[in-house]
Amino acid sequence: MIEHPLEWDYEQLLVGLDEAGRGPICGPVVVAGVVFPKDYKNDLLDDSKKLSEKKRELLFHQVMRDALWYQILVVNEETIDRLNIYRACQEAMNTIAKNAPVQLALTDAMPLPNLGKEAYAIIKGDQKSLSIAGASILAKVTRDHYMYKLDELYPQYNLKKHKGYPTKAHLAAIEEYGVQDFYRKSYGPVQKQLEIKLF
Repeated sequence: MIEHPLEWDYEQLLVGLDEAGRGPICGPVVVAGVVFPKDYKNDLLDDSKKLSEKKRELLFHQVMRDALWYQILVVNEETIDRLNIYRACQEAMNTIAKNAPVQLALTDAMPLPNLGKEAYAIIKGDQKSLSIAGASILAKVTRDHYMYKLDELYPQYNLKKHKGYPTKAHLAAIEEYGVQDFYRKSYGPVQKQLEIKLF
């Protein structure tokens, strides 16, 4: 629960932005933006990482229902490898913030210097802003659903369990079954496996 949301300090509407999936070695990164009504309240909203999967699923639908506006972008592995993960997240946030029908953006610690609108990068923003928390839930649940679909296609990697993070079991699975197209080739553990395959 966010006790003193940052939004209440501002007179105008704003968009909150967050991402899910910077750390995994496979799958996309998902970026979302949410505009809530002024003085919006929801006692269940919090940083998505603090919530159970059941609560996240419930809030996912609540956020989409209650938001005045929202957008979700799924950034593929090829783009992550081409730009790097930081830049890929920043560009997606910039796109959403530009599209949002507001002049103020709050992000979870991501500066947006070329936005052309007022923007603030808030450390631990998903614990301080309802809008950023809402965006974190949209991003996290969307990415989890994507990974569950991948898991159905490639059950040998057990993606449903680790969501693409480099756990010991996941790295062992890559060693056994190889690197698929949905892996981020620029990430160290994946590069290592590709190099082993070459020699």
